[in-house]
Amino acid sequence: MARPPKIATLRMPCRVWAVASLFGDAARVDRLHAQLDERMEPTDRVVYLGNVLGGRDGHRAVDRLLAFEKRFLARPGIERGDLVWLRGAQEEMLQKLFQIQMAVEPERVLEWMVAWGADRTIQAYGADANDAFAAIRQGTMAITHWTIALRKSFQEMGHQRYFNALQHAARMGASGYLFVNAGLDPQRPLDEQGDSFWWDSGAFERLEEPFAGFARVVRGYDPEARGLVEGEAWISLDGGSGRGGPLLAACFAEAEGIVDRIEV
Repeated sequence: MARPPKIATLRMPCRVWAVASLFGDAARVDRLHAQLDERMEPTDRVVYLGNVLGGRDGHRAVDRLLAFEKRFLARPGIERGDLVWLRGAQEEMLQKLFQIQMAVEPERVLEWMVAWGADRTIQAYGADANDAFAAIRQGTMAITHWTIALRKSFQEMGHQRYFNALQHAARMGASGYLFVNAGLDPQRPLDEQGDSFWWDSGAFERLEEPFAGFARVVRGYDPEARGLVEGEAWISLDGGSGRGGPLLAACFAEAEGIVDRIEV
């Protein structure tokens, strides 16, 4: 099966529901999906803005997304590309964990990822970060066995479908909204952003004019989890789900801006 494009393009005309970072809060995503089922219009699209993983229930959150996808795709007139999952820092770290035996300094890489919360994702998939550290000290063969076991658990839960579908960003119309995980580099073209999408350098909130012709750039992860915050050319949507705060979703229409909002 061909890999999806890195930048998803949402069919128009439509409204787009953007869902902030979940960080593994499966209970809140259940409540969110119940409201979306009631409030979505027939042509609405949905974009999850990354960091579905990142908590001990991250695997359950992915299960909820896969179940919602089945219901969503059963709606009349809906196509597979009308629902988009973005790659966030938490998903990127899991991808790197699968290959950590290839890192030049795997122990330092693992320490860095654990500091960013990867230990909770490791636990969600039935493994332990302390065992990974011990395996690294034993050598390449031991850590390779650990990563193989982690990947096997991930695949047995049926989550490869989710990972295969992850996009880097999503666009709504030629001059509407651009949806990203954590930020972008205003000095680089859209197709050269790379991991700028999920590792915010602090430049996001310095956007003072439209980037690449888009009216606004919308992100789903804010390090300070301040809720819905709007700048001249950007919108930050993150209430702190999975970190003691609510899960937010906002509905965007190309001409009207935010037309609906959910907080659970």
